[in-house]
Amino acid sequence: MYVPEHFAADEQAVSELLTEHGAADLITATSDGMVATMLPFVYDHGARTLRGHLARNNDQWRRPVIGEALVIVRGPDAYVSPAWYPSKAEHGRAVPTWNYVTAHVYGRLTVHDDPVWVERLVRDLTERHEVGRAQAWSVDDAPPRFIAGQLRAIVGVELAITRVEAKFKLSQNRSAADIDGVISGLTADGRDDVAGAVRRARTA
Repeated sequence: MYVPEHFAADEQAVSELLTEHGAADLITATSDGMVATMLPFVYDHGARTLRGHLARNNDQWRRPVIGEALVIVRGPDAYVSPAWYPSKAEHGRAVPTWNYVTAHVYGRLTVHDDPVWVERLVRDLTERHEVGRAQAWSVDDAPPRFIAGQLRAIVGVELAITRVEAKFKLSQNRSAADIDGVISGLTADGRDDVAGAVRRARTA
């Protein structure tokens, strides 16, 4: 990934992205070509792994991986209008762009066709996304035989991370006035998530 210095992210920001992201794209190179699946992952900071699961009927897990696997993780992103830059009124030298947060996570992929491992993952994923809800759902809320059947229908995957390339492109290359304009424009567009990311990047 091309990452200019002003769009580089520090280790803490990358860790937060991997911890808090929603779903990501698992991409593997196989003898039949590239294969990709979107799925949620749980990030284990200590073990430096991403854990997720595929449907058993999805044959991506059966295809031997050539080299490293890649997981593309995304944070908030949005269109940025040059009309938001005060500098546009001064000289007109401005074009549209896109602000975004992403990480390309590379590593060795292991398949876990093991109901104990998969159940632990499902519980971790559930707790990760149900925490804080007024009526949080638990795996134990469903009948055990039903859960057992669901677990048989999926296969676990684990990416042992070897390297991460992250890019937080959030108007860091613009003037302070232009950044203010971007924050205001994104907020007016209802994109508080991206506006907040721009605000955090300015103070990083």
